[in-house]
Amino acid sequence: MQTIEHLKPVLQPYGVEPFFVEDTGKVSKVYSNKGTLAVKHISAQTGVDFVRNIQTLFQRGYNRIVPIYPTMDGRYAVWHEGELYYVMPWLNNQDKEDRFERHQKLFRELARLHTISSQDVKINKEERESHYEQLTSRWEKEQQFLDEYVEECEKTTYMSPFQYHFCMYYKDASQALKFSRNKLDEWYESTKDLEKVRTVIIHGKLSTEHFLYDDRGMGYFNNFEGSKTASPFHDLLPFLSRTLKTYPKYFDECVEWLETYFQHFTARAEEKLLFMCYLAYPSSLIAMAEKYFHTPKAKRNERKAVRKLQRHYWLLKNTEYVVMRLDEIERKKKEEAEAAAEAET
Repeated sequence: MQTIEHLKPVLQPYGVEPFFVEDTGKVSKVYSNKGTLAVKHISAQTGVDFVRNIQTLFQRGYNRIVPIYPTMDGRYAVWHEGELYYVMPWLNNQDKEDRFERHQKLFRELARLHTISSQDVKINKEERESHYEQLTSRWEKEQQFLDEYVEECEKTTYMSPFQYHFCMYYKDASQALKFSRNKLDEWYESTKDLEKVRTVIIHGKLSTEHFLYDDRGMGYFNNFEGSKTASPFHDLLPFLSRTLKTYPKYFDECVEWLETYFQHFTARAEEKLLFMCYLAYPSSLIAMAEKYFHTPKAKRNERKAVRKLQRHYWLLKNTEYVVMRLDEIERKKKEEAEAAAEAET
């Protein structure tokens, strides 16, 4: 628990005198001579990348992060008793927008973050080829597992509830895997001679809970401890997986959020291919089937296993809808561009 006495050495380099502290876990709300502040502590290992990425973004003019106050001697964090502490203003986060608009703002700002921090880095052909071969090899083995397991289930005189549901879901899972494989092949063909790949600074824990609003309604990212340099889709894919992991529905709003993102972050054709490839892949359903298969019968909980399999299938179908809508949009854009080019000639 963070107390005034514990935080005094942390706040001293900022010239802050604490009056009262509300401990809310990792973040402490501090009432002080310089207003209401948020003080957060992180591990030293996480802190190195965090400070470096924050400094890089500030230097490039990106200011839609909850401001990290520097100490009087210019540091962005203070070391105390084995942990790093940093100080921010306390935001009330009272945004009056509805859920859809809140997500629109989040994706618009994420696109700006990725655009400002983007850079091309060199990659040799051998690395790209190795990644492609390792992925195709793993996916071929997983397709083989699906095929062999469905055959085994169908040969069983009395299928278990899990086996019965797996057989019903097999075709959809297999089609999703095939779609992902085709996109991966397209990606490799279009990039095998390229010598660079684009990276950005990703947030690392993208969520509306980590996008806070000030009194003017301006949105700011916080909880940047998971930030790192990676592909921009390392932010999008985990967010989509969590969002789509629910009962079956048409996620048109999800398609619109992604369209908003792509309107403000110009993704290259090969980047979109790889994004679609990873998004469509039914990894969680395959993992669930493999776990059930390798679990001894005496240790299986059939009811829980079936419920989990069904949820992974719902995720697959929700993702399928989003992927098909995005694929349709991209196909129409390509047709319109080709028609425009023909009209000019």
